[in-house]
Amino acid sequence: MSLQTQLTKGKITLKGSARIVTEFFMYGINSILFQRGIYPVEDFEVKKKYGLDIWVSSNISVTKYLKKIMESVEEWLAMGKINKLVLAVNSRESRETIERWQFDIQLVGEDNGDAGSTTEKQKTPKSEKALQMEIQAIFRQIAASVSFLPIIEEKCTFNILVYADSDAEVPTTWTDSDPLHVKNAEQVKLRSFSTDAHRVEAMVAYRRDSELC
Repeated sequence: MSLQTQLTKGKITLKGSARIVTEFFMYGINSILFQRGIYPVEDFEVKKKYGLDIWVSSNISVTKYLKKIMESVEEWLAMGKINKLVLAVNSRESRETIERWQFDIQLVGEDNGDAGSTTEKQKTPKSEKALQMEIQAIFRQIAASVSFLPIIEEKCTFNILVYADSDAEVPTTWTDSDPLHVKNAEQVKLRSFSTDAHRVEAMVAYRRDSELC
């Protein structure tokens, strides 16, 4: 689905924004899994999105897992009930978290201590081109992450953590989890993007020492 289909009279609606952010998470997670070598290269295929070639998993189990999670994520985003999504990369052997990709989510209309700035953002709808350029910048950073993140040399798996409001309706198959923080972490702040309804800020934390797992 193109970004243009989410626009209503030049302004992205909350529901449309939820769809855009959810798609970003789906493609972003796939891109991280590929760039960090969590699954074999042959488990991925290239798809065109945001004017870029993005590697997407063709693994049925991974696809089903992500699709199920994103169904709830999109619903909560549209209701303003989610504030953070985390992709944790864990050692299969020790279960230790070795990388933690965090995406903080804020409603653009929320009071962030700068009411004048927020009001101005709401007055001027963001263009499709501007939004796509912001998202492209994040994907380019993900692709470039191999240049500054430590090499992952052992088999790893991943978990998705979703930070939702206490009154959000959670699927019965979901369970509570600890934050899966990285020990002795170094952090790198990534680019952000915003629609007319949501702002997403990204960062990655990784082990400061040279030894992985």
